Amino acid sequence: MFNRIIKLMLLMCAMVATSFAQTAKWISANNKDVDNPNTWTAFRKDVSLASVPKSLVARISVDSKYWLWINGELVVFEGGLKRGPTPQDTYCDEVDIAKYLKKGENKIAILHWYFGKSGFSHLSSGKNGLFFEAKADGISIVSDASWKSVVHPAFSSAMNPPPNKRLSESNIKFDANKDIPNWQNNDVKFFGANSVELGTEGCSPWNKLVVRPMPQWKLYKIKSAEMKRSKGAVYDVKMGRNAPEGYDTIRAKLPYNMQMTPIITIDDPKGNSLIDIQTDHTFGGSAINVRAEYITKRGEQTYESLGWMNGQNIILYVPKHVKVKSVKYRESGYNTEMSGTFDCDSEFYMMYWKKAVRTLYVNMRDNFFDCPDRERAQWWGDAVQLISEAFYTMDPKSHGIMKKAICELVSWQLDNGVLHSPIPGTHKGELPGQMCASVSYGFWNYYMNTGDIETIKFAYPAVKKYLSIWEYDSDGLPIVRRPGWHWGDWGQQHDKRLIFSAWYSIALQKTADMADLLGYTEDAKQYRASVAKIKESFNKCWNGKAYRHATHKGWTDDRVQALAVLANIADESKYDAIFRTLLRYNNSSTYMEKYVMEALIKMGKYDYALNRTQLRFDTMTVDKKYSTLWESWQIGGDGGGTVNHAWSGGALTNIAQFYCGLYPLEAGWKTYRIAPIPSLFERASISVPTVVGDVKSAFEVKDGKFSMDITVPQNSTAILYMPDITKGKKVSINGSQDLVKYENFEKFKCAKKRSFKLPSGEYKVVAE
Repeated sequence: MFNRIIKLMLLMCAMVATSFAQTAKWISANNKDVDNPNTWTAFRKDVSLASVPKSLVARISVDSKYWLWINGELVVFEGGLKRGPTPQDTYCDEVDIAKYLKKGENKIAILHWYFGKSGFSHLSSGKNGLFFEAKADGISIVSDASWKSVVHPAFSSAMNPPPNKRLSESNIKFDANKDIPNWQNNDVKFFGANSVELGTEGCSPWNKLVVRPMPQWKLYKIKSAEMKRSKGAVYDVKMGRNAPEGYDTIRAKLPYNMQMTPIITIDDPKGNSLIDIQTDHTFGGSAINVRAEYITKRGEQTYESLGWMNGQNIILYVPKHVKVKSVKYRESGYNTEMSGTFDCDSEFYMMYWKKAVRTLYVNMRDNFFDCPDRERAQWWGDAVQLISEAFYTMDPKSHGIMKKAICELVSWQLDNGVLHSPIPGTHKGELPGQMCASVSYGFWNYYMNTGDIETIKFAYPAVKKYLSIWEYDSDGLPIVRRPGWHWGDWGQQHDKRLIFSAWYSIALQKTADMADLLGYTEDAKQYRASVAKIKESFNKCWNGKAYRHATHKGWTDDRVQALAVLANIADESKYDAIFRTLLRYNNSSTYMEKYVMEALIKMGKYDYALNRTQLRFDTMTVDKKYSTLWESWQIGGDGGGTVNHAWSGGALTNIAQFYCGLYPLEAGWKTYRIAPIPSLFERASISVPTVVGDVKSAFEVKDGKFSMDITVPQNSTAILYMPDITKGKKVSINGSQDLVKYENFEKFKCAKKRSFKLPSGEYKVVAE
């Protein structure tokens, strides 16, 4: 009996011990400097497996980035997302590692980069840590004190100047003489020391782990860059130091402005030489971007600087005695395909579209950026434009970054109801106009394109709370909210009193639609009553020619006229006068010009909308030096004037949505419209990657005949609205003029347009 009790106790102890062993811990290296900014830590763990499961999902979380190897094979390149999903919590990755494992001994290696400082797109936890957990039947691989770790001695910070304070990344310096050779594969017994355990899942300062809502980065094939060596080295004056004597300059050309990591192969007969690694965007938009440094060892060597940079040229400053054998690059970015296509008979708009897509993609990674070089920050004026552009150009995998942006915005809401951006990060700028745009052109547009009602349910309470903190003056207009930065737009002549009133009205209208969707009928009634109140008060500011608030002393604001049209404040009787005002004034920035163009289209001024946009964006579009669109009308202009600001691509959305005429009528493209506007385009075709498949439409006007080719994907229905130029013409669809079966619908009929219902299939439409 006694022996049985002893055995039972030993068994229970073993079970308890196993339970403790299977609990993943936050761990870090046992080093007093481990929490210093820009610290790189190498972790190793050897695991013996009796068999390999079909699937083994590892949950991995760090502050801030990591690289994972298993048995010498790179599994994850720059894992982790900048912190955080809320001001307290941390993202984690889920990675199926089964295919990298083998029966017997397995070597797990993780290189961890701890930023150690916050910025406009990252909130530091203040603590260097790694969490790893992979469990399946009979298998438990968890981070704990048994993992070996060491602060990697080769990594440190490059010499001054550092990146500007908006960036959480530091400049990386790597000394090849201090590297740990083959550390991912050598015997773990001789690697570092046991790690320090910091707590279990949910502990401070990382708190709740939120699963990464987007795929790992897309990695392109490593490619060679054409390089040219010039004698001497000249630093930009912003470096704050002179170019070193005895150095040459290498410029390696990239095909376009991209996110990439540079890879250099060199031969140094001396060793211990400093190589400075930059791009032509190291000084992006009046602020210093990231750069890197490499200290050579003797002989031939290859080095990849792991902190991504952006630009169109890699620039190296190298000692004259160092031979540069090759410069290569690994492009990376958000894991989506640029599968949307567009073609038309306008050379200008083809160039514009191409640059807009390229600018969009270079501004997508952990979050949407305003620009990849100055801030990498998710300002919501930018995010709204990027979301709209992505729906017409990127495949549905891009929806993950959109949902993340929405959930972050509402999760960071302040207790007083204020929504602010950019987040995640340290800056708290409300920018009321941008917040209202996020609700209308952001949240509701996201729902219509995806059908994701759960995200709307999650966001609605925060939207309701934010809109409720706005107050009205005695004239019935919303009182202008004056946060720390009273920003209405770049440029001059802002009539902010009316700008913000119009934006608030637009937000109320779309929030009313959300309330209807979610069954909050009383909320919807109140929102629409407020809209009517604003419209009445706003129209008292009409002087017979334009809208002007009594407090506005500058020129008439073209932005206000456009927003009045888009907010349904201005009725058709005012369109001609507003049009004459828009012919005269063009104070809007590259950001707001999208909304001016949209208003012109709504008023039926199709030709001028295209002409004005072309006139305003001509310089940056035809400039062959840059593959991306600019922040301002001039390089170095308003806001710093970066040359890669995706909000300048807003006309792309207008072309797809109005001139090609594609937009969902029911959420998730269950039913969508095709309402082309030929205008100055006599030929245009587009393919849009939607949640129901590729929506395709092409039209041509030739010899008095209007023709279209249409593809309606499965599980979708198109409503075709014939353009005005087809009035009086006979319409045939797939060769038949017996159109009764195409017209059998009521819900989406438009009295002003001849329209047809098209179930899934292929169609040839001719009007002649």
